[in-house]
Amino acid sequence: MGNAKNVLFVVIDQLRADCVFGDLANHLDIPNLRALMADAVTFQRHFSVVNPCGPSRASLLTGQYAMNHRSVRNGTPLRHDVPNVATEMRKAGYTPMLFGYTDTSQDPRIFPPNDPAMRSYEYPMNGFQEVVEMRFEMSYPWRSYLIEKGYTFETYQDVYIPVSPTGSAPKINDPALYSKEDSDTAFLTDRFLATMPAYRDQDWFAHLTYIRPHPPLVAPAPYNDMYDPAQIPLPIRHPDPQTEIAAHPFFGPTLAQKKLSGNVVGFPDLADTDETIQTLRSIYFGLITEVDAHIGRVVKFLKDSGQYDDTLLIVTADHGEMLGDRHSWSKFTAHDAAFHTPLIIRQPGNQDRAGTVVTEPVETIDITPTILDWVGQDVPNAMDGRSLLPLLRGEVPTDWRRYSFSELDFSEPEAPTLWERTLGTDPSDSSLSILREARFTLVEFAADLPPILYDHEGRGEAENVADHPGYAADLYRLTRLMLRHRMKHMDQTLSLSTITPDGPRHRQRHKRTG
Repeated sequence: MGNAKNVLFVVIDQLRADCVFGDLANHLDIPNLRALMADAVTFQRHFSVVNPCGPSRASLLTGQYAMNHRSVRNGTPLRHDVPNVATEMRKAGYTPMLFGYTDTSQDPRIFPPNDPAMRSYEYPMNGFQEVVEMRFEMSYPWRSYLIEKGYTFETYQDVYIPVSPTGSAPKINDPALYSKEDSDTAFLTDRFLATMPAYRDQDWFAHLTYIRPHPPLVAPAPYNDMYDPAQIPLPIRHPDPQTEIAAHPFFGPTLAQKKLSGNVVGFPDLADTDETIQTLRSIYFGLITEVDAHIGRVVKFLKDSGQYDDTLLIVTADHGEMLGDRHSWSKFTAHDAAFHTPLIIRQPGNQDRAGTVVTEPVETIDITPTILDWVGQDVPNAMDGRSLLPLLRGEVPTDWRRYSFSELDFSEPEAPTLWERTLGTDPSDSSLSILREARFTLVEFAADLPPILYDHEGRGEAENVADHPGYAADLYRLTRLMLRHRMKHMDQTLSLSTITPDGPRHRQRHKRTG
């Protein structure tokens, strides 16, 4: 086609960066992601700016820090007038197609109380056309598909209980109820591939979002036991949880709020042993390999249909997963594994840069501005992120950031969380901010709690050095840097506009780089 400009934006839920490039990746079979990295640019210091799913996707798709969009929890509404990648791509003439979910909690000021959008945090973000609904707690199309295929289950949750091939009591790494051809990952890919052929005669934008490897950790054969738990690395951690907890008051409730049993369905009394931990890690690896197989199908479609060289292809994740590191699971923590995510971008016409690696720090809020910049659409002043097109070309702007910034809200207005009850905080101060340089990571709290400081030239996350006298100057400098960062990135939706006698005037915050 030559002159077409398609965008395929793929998000894999809860995928750690080091499972794609890093120590764990050496133990994973991911041929399609490896092939894509060899043909694209990989960003090794890419971090989510917030957790968990709803907030992370709000930032990913609006280009805003959580401190500005304030949809800081699953279920916290996102303002209806916040510009996002879908609303802005519509201005560029695209129909934003959603295959999957955005986990958006809608603004109750514009919906009546009985509207179904007011009953779920998983509604599509404004501007998207939901082609295939594939939500974590709903997924009616996939559920109906399974029923039509003859699978039987009492409740939707029962779908995630593994089934023993011999009819005995199931083990956690027994195969799923469904076959690999009927999995949620396969179903979503099938629907995408069945929909897209008719769009090849026009520019298109598709957002394809995979639930896996997000828990519940259950996988269809052969992915359920394709990795030997005894052959994969143990988590990175102190020998006992108490040493982790002693590092800071925040970590006691952090370790307590997520147990092993929360990663699976049907095993409420799961023993906290290394054997169980390694088995869960092996299932997580298997789910990644399953997603990789379907990424391969998608890339093959683009190539076979002649659209590969017309398509900006982005593969990333919304956030990470602790996977037993630091004796923690899930993503409600301040550690890098919960925020460090892969980012792979294949840009048409950028073959000279194929296989290269960018080591400058980048953030999830940079992806939406990159897409808009590439299609020639202005980036709204409300967006905090910056286009990655210069970095894709191998150019590092002189004013590029030298650190990354993330946030986490650990409150719940309806029922105080374990953190709130343990630390004596409330929704106004139950939050933390993280600033990561190449050497240091600073974690600061809104509440009157001591900071956390990690020295990655020392023991890294194994030791909080914030109270060590020798680090006092570093702590002071990084605290000031975090303060300045927050001041520089306060909401600029209208702050660069001026009402004058001649009418409104607007200054553009972001300049096109494409």
